[in-house]
Parts: sequence; C-alpha cells; structure tokens
Amino acid sequence: MLSTLKLKPATIGSRLFCVGSLQTQISKTIWHKLKSPTHQTLHHLLDQSSSLRQLKIVHAQLILHGLAAQVVTLGKLVSLCVQEGDLRYAHLLFDQIPQPNKFMYNHLIRGYSNIDDSINSLLLYRQMVRAGLMPNQFTFPFVFKACAAKPFYWEAVIVHAQAIKLGMGYKACVQNSILAVYVACRLIPSARQVFDDISDRTLVSWNSMIAGYSKIGHCHGAVMLLEEMQHQGVQPDVFTFVSLLSVSSKNGNLDLGRFVHLYIITTDVQIDSIVTNALIDMYGKCGNLQYAKRVFDRMLDKNVVSWTCMVNAYANHGLIDNAVQMFNQMPVKNVVSWNSIIWCHVQEGLYTEAMQLFYRMCISGVIPDDGTLVNILSCCSHMGDLALGKQAHNYICGNNITVSVTLCNSLIDMYAKCGALDTAMDIFFGMPEKNVVSWNVIIGALALHGFGEEAIENFRRMQASGLCPDEITFTGLLSACSHSGLVDMGRYYFDTMSSTFGISPNVAHYACMVDLLGRGGFIGEAMTLIQKMPVKPDVVVWGALLGACRTYGNLEIAKQIMKQLLELGRYDSGLYVLLSNMYSESQRWDDMRKIRKIMDDGGIQKCKAISCIEIDGCCHQFMVDDKRHLTSASIYSMLDQLMDHLKSVHLCKSFDVVDIYYSGNLQ
Repeated sequence: MLSTLKLKPATIGSRLFCVGSLQTQISKTIWHKLKSPTHQTLHHLLDQSSSLRQLKIVHAQLILHGLAAQVVTLGKLVSLCVQEGDLRYAHLLFDQIPQPNKFMYNHLIRGYSNIDDSINSLLLYRQMVRAGLMPNQFTFPFVFKACAAKPFYWEAVIVHAQAIKLGMGYKACVQNSILAVYVACRLIPSARQVFDDISDRTLVSWNSMIAGYSKIGHCHGAVMLLEEMQHQGVQPDVFTFVSLLSVSSKNGNLDLGRFVHLYIITTDVQIDSIVTNALIDMYGKCGNLQYAKRVFDRMLDKNVVSWTCMVNAYANHGLIDNAVQMFNQMPVKNVVSWNSIIWCHVQEGLYTEAMQLFYRMCISGVIPDDGTLVNILSCCSHMGDLALGKQAHNYICGNNITVSVTLCNSLIDMYAKCGALDTAMDIFFGMPEKNVVSWNVIIGALALHGFGEEAIENFRRMQASGLCPDEITFTGLLSACSHSGLVDMGRYYFDTMSSTFGISPNVAHYACMVDLLGRGGFIGEAMTLIQKMPVKPDVVVWGALLGACRTYGNLEIAKQIMKQLLELGRYDSGLYVLLSNMYSESQRWDDMRKIRKIMDDGGIQKCKAISCIEIDGCCHQFMVDDKRHLTSASIYSMLDQLMDHLKSVHLCKSFDVVDIYYSGNLQ
C-alpha cells in the first residue's frame, strides 16, 4: 500500500495558497467565502473544480480550517481525484481518513481497475471486507474487472462466492462481470453456466459469451449463440461482428466470414474501421486475397491497422515482395507494423532480411516491444548466431525492458539452440513465473543437448508445480529419451501420455518413438508401431526408421520404407541418398545405381548442407562450391595453399618411409 501523506498546514499556507495564486484559480466571490468557509461552501467548490490543482486548493482549505473530519466532503474529494486520474494523491488522501466508507473504497477500486492495476484493486477489496464494510453491486463489477485483467481465476471464484453469499450474484451487472472473468480465463464451460443463469440478458451478455467462444476458436458455439440471439430479437453490434470474424479467421472458416459480411451489407449496419479491418484480416487468413484487397481499397479512412492487416494478408499467401511493397507504402508505421513485416520474413526463413528490417526500425525511432524482440531472438536461434543473440539480450537489459514470460522463453530457446545451455538454464531457474511453454522450452533444450535424465527430472518438477503437460511437452520428453537411449522410459511416457494425461499421440510423438526404438535396435517393434498408427505415417516417421536401418544394416526393411515413400509421393533427396549409401556400404553397386537413376529421372537433387562459423562476433555461412562470400577468392586461395602443403607433407613422409625401408634392408 502507498504510504500515508503528511500535510503540514504551515507549509501549505506558505507554498501553495498565497492570495495571488488563489485568485487566479477561484473567482473573487468564492475567494471571499474561503476566508470563513463552511462544509457546504467547500462541498460546492468541489463541484465547481475543473482541475486537479483546484481540488488540491480545496483540500488545503479543509486542513487549514479544521474541516478535514468531514467524511462526506473527503469522500467526494477522493472520487474527484480518481476522476482526474491522480490515483496516487487519491490513495494518499484515502489513507489519512480514519474510517473510510464504502463510497470511497468503491471509487478507488474502480480507479485502479480502470488502469489495469489488479493488485491494488484486490488489496483494497480485501481491506474493505476486513473493515466490516460489505461490498455492493457497485463494488463487484470493478473487482471482477481487476480479476479479468491478469487474469486471476481463483480470486475471481472467491469473489464470486462472496457475491452469491451477499445476494448480489444474480444482479445483471455482477453476472456480466463474472462472465467476462471466466471468458478471460478461457473457462468457457463456467462462463456458459453463468450466461445460462442470467435471466435478463443484455447485448453485453451475448457479446461476452460469443467472444468467449471466439477466444477458444469454437466456431459452432459462436454461430449457435448468434442464431439464438437473433431469435430473441437482440440485434448484433460491432463487437459481435468482430468476435465472429475473429473466430472465422482462427478456423479458416470463409463461409462464416462471408455470412457476417453479407449480413452487414444487407442490413445496412453502420460499422467502423475496427470491423472493416477485421474483414480484411478474415479474408487474408481464410485464403481470399482478392476480397481482402477489395475491402481495403474501398476503405475511405485507412489507418495503420488497415495497412498492417493487408501486409499480413500478402504474407499469409507467401507474397513477401507484395507485403514489403505494401509496407513501404504505409503513410504511418507503428511497432505493430514493423513486427508484422519482420515476422513475415522470419516465417519464410529470411532471417538476414528480418534483421535488416529490425535495424531500419530502430533507426526510424520506433521503440521495439516484446513482439519485436521475440522475432529477433527467433532469428538468432535459427541462424545459430550466439553473438547476435547476446547483443539482443544486452539491448533488453540496457534499455530496462520488462522481461515478460514470453520474452524469457525466447531467450532460453535462443541460448539453448546456440549452444549456451548453461546460460539458458540460469535464465530458466531465475524466472519468477513459469508457464507451460517455459517448461516445454527447457525440456526441449535438454533433449537437444542429450541430457535425457535431466529432461525427465524437469518434467517431474513441472508436474510438482501444478502445471499440466501438453502435446509439446511429451514431444520434448520422448525426444530426450531418444537422444539419451532411455528406451524403457520412452515406452513408459508414451503409454502414460494417453492413459494418465488424456493426450492422444500425434504423428510427432510416433516419430519420436520410432526414432527411439530404431536407435535402440528394436527395428521390428518400431515397424509394428508404425503399422498400428491411427494416422498415416509421414516422411519424418519413415525417415527415422530408415536411419535406424542404416545403423544396423537392415536393407530389407529399408527397401520397404522406400516403397512406402514412393507411394506417398515424397521425394526427399536426403532419404534417397541415405538408401544409396546403404547399398554402397553393402557393395550392392547395381542397386545403388538404380537409386541414382530414380533420382536423376525424377529431377531429385541432393540438397547442399550449410555450415556456420563465428569469427569476431560475426556469423558466416558457407556450403560446397560457395562463391557468395565477399572474400571467397582469398578463402579458396588459402585452401589451395593448405592442400599443396598437405600434399608436400604427405610426399615427404612417403619418402621417409622408403628411406627407412631401404636402410633397414641394407643393414
């Protein structure tokens, strides 16, 4: 809580309230009254005050004339300070009041909830209850709003129970507020139960519930509510349309999006730029670029969001050049716009270009946010550029950027993928708050570096913390078992993910298990597992088994795998090269030539591998016969010198051997 404000009348009189200053703030008539003010006079002055400075003047008069015990006037002063936006002053004033009333508590709670300061709102609510003041229908909506901001689920449940106990749980404003909390917590079944209990549903009730279904991508639930809403004669508004367009975007449901658009046109509903931008976003994500461009072109008042939606629409279709062109045409760019264009390049694997855009963004004066830095750290992870990743981390620390859980997860992932596992672990264990993604990232990092037992230990810690694992958790866990040869543990966790946690294995989990069994030499068991898969195995699954076949020289199963890959229509050059090498190692030259012929006839070329090296903090990429580097001529010249040197050394050694041989014979 804030500390108590100490006001000294002598100081106030000498510093703030000289005659000249007061007369500039208050009319002469009112100033005459202040010479001998009454409670009614000061109350009237509060009503006439139009600034925080004037409120402080009246507050000083209350103190100077010994009227600071007037609870009604002080309560009004607190509420007006809240309205003026100075919550610090309002709270300091509140702390001086020996017995603040319910009216004062409600105004302060509302003030803090309006600025999303959930902690202070909830602390004031608890203080209010402990003081014996029972909350009313004006208290609960703002307490629930504070709970929804974080969101604080358990706190909301407790307050909900208290509202019911006090007989306030069935008031429409309270029900709508608790409905919003459950929606914010993504507890849609609980939200629906509250919604069904509302006897007098308002448009806010309908919109909150439709927004809830939109949050979780439940398209059918949102549409059914819309139909029921119309059946009861409640007309949708812009918030309804935005939620429906959002859920259609998440599901790629073009039919629903077009229905909403048609409804807007036929009913001649007045919509704003928010709905129009949602239409552009929906058409872009649902694959109809032509309609997205048409809606955009017809907009009379395009804002930065409109342009950004169009940039994303082009990016979703892989048209990066069009997205860049649209971005360059934007009259105004904000951090979201820059994040979008950077994200587009990251998604397409254009990491160098994404970094160049980041530098342009900084030069233009736009301050990066969490989203920007997450994208940049993702670039560093994919490029394996530890030096650049450290620069990004130093930028975060040097600019006092608040490190969110998401940003912290990105830092852990970057350090792990760039080889600095110890640093990644230090950041992870230093996190004050961890979510499921945090645990998934560190389990995946340990798996990547071959620390299977440590990954399992962290999985157990995750469970002990009360968080439930998801599909990605088990992908990392099974991968860790595979890389560390923990076959029995892998079998155990593969079985328990469905029996204990209710997670059905997907293709990625089966690929991990096939890799685990294949590495352990259980090729027959791996083949049986593939045959029992409820979904069709993909190239990753077959590739994992093919790698095991090469390790253990099982050509018969390898031939079956290639047959399956041909039926899938997959022509992965790496798999063909792998089988070709297996035939070569077995000296089956005819079979090797057949594989090479299949590759030539199908136009399948071996992909060149890319290597990276870091020199003086700069990351360089190269491949076979690479001429892209600026100093490639010097590099190849040095290689030629090294080869000549090696040949000369080898030749000298050969002569030394001959000399020893002949000298030995002569002796």
